[in-house]
Amino acid sequence: MVAYGAAESVGGNGFIAAFCAGLTVGNVSQPICRAIHEFADAEGQLLTLLVFLFFGAVLLPQAYSNLTFTGMFFAILALTVIRMLPVAISLIGTRLRGDTRWFIGWFGPRGVASIVFALVLLKEFDVPNRQDIFAIAMATVALSVFCHGLTAYPLAKWYAIRTERVKATSPTAEHCRGTLKRYQ
Repeated sequence: MVAYGAAESVGGNGFIAAFCAGLTVGNVSQPICRAIHEFADAEGQLLTLLVFLFFGAVLLPQAYSNLTFTGMFFAILALTVIRMLPVAISLIGTRLRGDTRWFIGWFGPRGVASIVFALVLLKEFDVPNRQDIFAIAMATVALSVFCHGLTAYPLAKWYAIRTERVKATSPTAEHCRGTLKRYQ
């Protein structure tokens, strides 16, 4: 908070200052780092819920009035192709299975960061069509909340079943079973 406030008071970017302060503390002091992790687990969840309450009560109705059909189409693309393709590309060379890449792409980066970046964009920069950009970003977050919430349980269950099947049929699993039988 000190880094954020100091940066904002001299015309800097508070988010970047807070990020850099966090990196520094994480690399310098392990006891403080442990306390921050405990805070993030408990109070961090509460703060996230408050951000989404603010999003639903204030930002979404404001953005909805500026949303066009084209903007909604772009929000759908942003939720799917525009986000999932870079995730898939970033996972090339990791030897992950296709279903794992797809799962990570679908449930990957989302949520609060999009809200924060959209708000920073509106505050810091004078860009053309800023209301349209804000409306599309908020529509993407709303779609994400709805679609990811709707698909979380069934897709997690599907992925768990797929993972168990792969484990059961992998050569490593067969080798382990054979080794276990020899020792019994």
